[in-house]
Amino acid sequence: MDRLAAMEIFVSVAEAGSFSAAAKRMNVGQPAISKSVAQLEERLGVRLILRSTRGLTMTDAGQRFYEHAKRVIQEADDAEQVVRHASDSLSGNLRVSAAVTFACLHVLPSLDAFLSRHPKLEIDLKLDDRIIDLLEEGMDVALRMGALTDSSMTARRIGRSPRLVVGTPDYFSRAGVPTTPAELDRHQAIVYSQGGGGETWTFRQNDSDVDVTVSGRVRVSAAEGMRTAVLNGMGLAIASRWMFSPELASGEVEAVLTDWTLPAVDLWAVFPSGRLVTAKARAFVEFVEEALARA
Repeated sequence: MDRLAAMEIFVSVAEAGSFSAAAKRMNVGQPAISKSVAQLEERLGVRLILRSTRGLTMTDAGQRFYEHAKRVIQEADDAEQVVRHASDSLSGNLRVSAAVTFACLHVLPSLDAFLSRHPKLEIDLKLDDRIIDLLEEGMDVALRMGALTDSSMTARRIGRSPRLVVGTPDYFSRAGVPTTPAELDRHQAIVYSQGGGGETWTFRQNDSDVDVTVSGRVRVSAAEGMRTAVLNGMGLAIASRWMFSPELASGEVEAVLTDWTLPAVDLWAVFPSGRLVTAKARAFVEFVEEALARA
C-alpha cells in the first residue's frame, strides 16, 4: 500500500466525516476508501476511527495521526512545487506566526499586494507576542525579534532595527528631556516584560558603556500595550524604531539620547526544525524583506 496515498485517503475521511463523502471527494469507490483505512489501521496496530450507526469519530490516536499526516501531505505538495519551479503560482494555505504590533505595522498594510501576486494562496496569520512551538502549532514560518535561544532552529536574519528612547512631546514637556542615560532614573518608563525587553539596558557612546536600570509604574506584556501607554503620554520607553516608525515620522513621538546607541534588534525568519522550507514560506519572507526595505 502506498503510504502517502493511504494518508491522503485517511485525511479526506477525517475532513469529510464519512467514507462515502470521502469517496465522492476523491472520485473513487467507497469500498476502496474503507479498505485503505482498514489496512492503515492494521499496519499501525491502532484504531484510528470508531464506526457507529451515528457516523465516524476519530480516536485520540487518529486525531494525532491526522495532524501529522496533513503536514506530511502538505510537505510533499511543497516539494513538488519546488521541483516544478512553481513559486510564481503559489497555492494552498500558509501558516505564519508573528508578533502582534510588528505584523500590524509592517506586514498587514502591504499583505494585499502579496496576495495579489499569488491569487491561489491563503494566509493564516497567528498574531502573538509569545514564542510558540512551530511544529506543535503547524506553522510554516515565524517572524521573531531579538536573540534566538534555540540553536536547533532553522533561521535567517532578514532585518535589523536600532533601539531608541522614545516618548511624546507632551511627556517630555512635563518630565523634561534626559540628556544622559543616568537621568532616566528620574523618568517613568513603560517597561516591556516579554523577551527582548526588560529594565536593564547598556548605552554606548564612543568606546564607553553605561548600564542603566529603568523603572516605572506600568509594565506590559504586549508591545501594543507599550505603544498605547507611550502615545498617551504615560512615560518613555526603549523600543525598536520599527515599533514607532509612523509616529517618529509624523512627530507624534520623539527620540531622545540619540547621541547614545543601544543594542539593535534583529528580525528573524524561523522555520520548523526538520521540515522542508516551503516555496510559500520563502516567498513570504522575501515579501517581508521588501516591505521593510521600503519602510
